[in-house]
Amino acid sequence: MKTLVVLLGPTAVGKTELALDLAERMGSPILNADSRQIYRDLRIGTASPTPEQLARVQHYFVGTLDIHDYYSAARYEAEVLALTTQLFATHETLLLSGGSMMYIDAVCNGIDDIPTVEPDVRQLLRQRYQAEGLTALAAELRILDPDYYAQVDLKNPKRIIHALEICYQTGRTFTSFRTSTRKQRPFRIIKFGLQREREDLFSRINHRVDQMINAGLLAEARSLLPFRQENALNTVGYKEMFQVLDGTWELPFAIERMKKNTRVYAKKQMTWFAHDPDIQWLHPDTPTAIDTILQAIS
Repeated sequence: MKTLVVLLGPTAVGKTELALDLAERMGSPILNADSRQIYRDLRIGTASPTPEQLARVQHYFVGTLDIHDYYSAARYEAEVLALTTQLFATHETLLLSGGSMMYIDAVCNGIDDIPTVEPDVRQLLRQRYQAEGLTALAAELRILDPDYYAQVDLKNPKRIIHALEICYQTGRTFTSFRTSTRKQRPFRIIKFGLQREREDLFSRINHRVDQMINAGLLAEARSLLPFRQENALNTVGYKEMFQVLDGTWELPFAIERMKKNTRVYAKKQMTWFAHDPDIQWLHPDTPTAIDTILQAIS
């Protein structure tokens, strides 16, 4: 039976090395499920696979987009499904690995058929966001789609702007398109999640941030500063470095804030994944972890 193995978990838990070892054992490429590693210019701040790691196993969805390119979970779903159709012709099992919750859900469960936003509508909302700010857009969303307003993260500009884009383009509420109907896939899906004790995970996160700083994250952020309005850069790491480059924060303070914000993001990931009963949980350092996965899919 054709099988898609999904290896997921919070940031810094240890997915990369285990995925490489597992892919080599499976004879599979790695389908990356990280919504920021797909951008080619965000190498340090997203902990993208190194050239050596990319040489070990063929990767898809790593460094393929320009910083200006629009991307979404719906597009990711469509492209992954098309790719699996191609790859399953020569592979019995494929490996999808990452930590972007919505991207993984889109592949495993499907995403609602929400219309693609026209460029002029997207540009209009971007201009309004820059001119009026998030509070004004949220107030408008409250009028146009009160049901979505009641549940959306009001501090997340991407979600609010996208909902308004759909309202503007279709004349319907964003809520009316959200059916949450699970789609069937023509292959088996088996999910494995990696987890550590919270203190261990947070220590790894802090260490990873230090590594990013030493690798030149500030310089990478400086090169991206002219494009800071792009959604891809509305990301932990770059946001803090931009504050340093603006002269608002000192670097040591920004580093500590980056560590804290990454820990907060990891907790959100863990909370999201904890609601999925289909995930089988493993510790990444367990010597038999890969054998456990291989036995489950045999």
